[in-house]
Amino acid sequence: MLGKLKEKGIYVSHKMNLKEHVFIALGLLLYAGAWKAFLLPHQITGGGVTGIGAIVYYATGLPVSVTFFTINTVLLLIAIKSIGIKFSIRTIYGVAVLTFFFSILPQAEVGTFVGESEDFMACVLGGLLSGVGIGVVFLFNGSSGGTDIIAKIVNKSRNITLGRILLYCDVFIISSSYFLEIGSVERIVYGLTQLTVSTLAIDMVINGVRQSVQFFIFSKEYEQISSRINSEVHRGVTILDGMGWYSKQPVKVITVIARKNESIKIFRIVKEVDSNAFISQSSAIGVYGEGFDVIKSK
Repeated sequence: MLGKLKEKGIYVSHKMNLKEHVFIALGLLLYAGAWKAFLLPHQITGGGVTGIGAIVYYATGLPVSVTFFTINTVLLLIAIKSIGIKFSIRTIYGVAVLTFFFSILPQAEVGTFVGESEDFMACVLGGLLSGVGIGVVFLFNGSSGGTDIIAKIVNKSRNITLGRILLYCDVFIISSSYFLEIGSVERIVYGLTQLTVSTLAIDMVINGVRQSVQFFIFSKEYEQISSRINSEVHRGVTILDGMGWYSKQPVKVITVIARKNESIKIFRIVKEVDSNAFISQSSAIGVYGEGFDVIKSK
């Protein structure tokens, strides 16, 4: 029996790893597609190693996939030596898959998806799609390499946050496009706009999926409300003992943590049972455990 359980556990682990790797690949496909469809045709520079690849492509015509793979290979060799192989395994997978997509996806002609003169729309759409793609990658603990590796290396030796290092790198790369033949302040603005939209899209994907809410419900009908939340919403309920400071009377407080999209059901239940109940709802940044997110360590 123990052997079967171990085998089952191994099977589940492999199944989860396969699922994660598939979604990481889909996220990278969306990211590469955004560059090929919107950013590269309109000569817009973004952040990261892909941004460096874009600058080299605009200046020399060398494919982005070649520059991307070359720089990441060097960075990975440095990372394996200074950080360790554990961080680098998924990064190697991400770099290989993204290089493959950059190589096989055809680049769209200018005006295929947006007008030839609509560079701003191209940078917004490109930033949105690339941000969603990277958000999916991050959601499944993946990495696309590039400046993530630089940030990890610098963060290990100096007290600088990862976010700040990535921001410095991206702004420097985008600003470098000014020295190209096509370079101008307008191009830098397009690049920074793409970076901003992409960052917002990443946050939207990651926080949108994991967003939870916490309820404090004060009601004399706490037993009926709790039972219905258990049976209809399928969420755990905790009853706390409290005391109203003004009335000096004991009170029962219902505590519930649920997904944001389940809050309407909870409000409806409370209203049907006790329309005079007092309810407090607040956002929970992260909830981990049974029924919510799994605590993961990289």
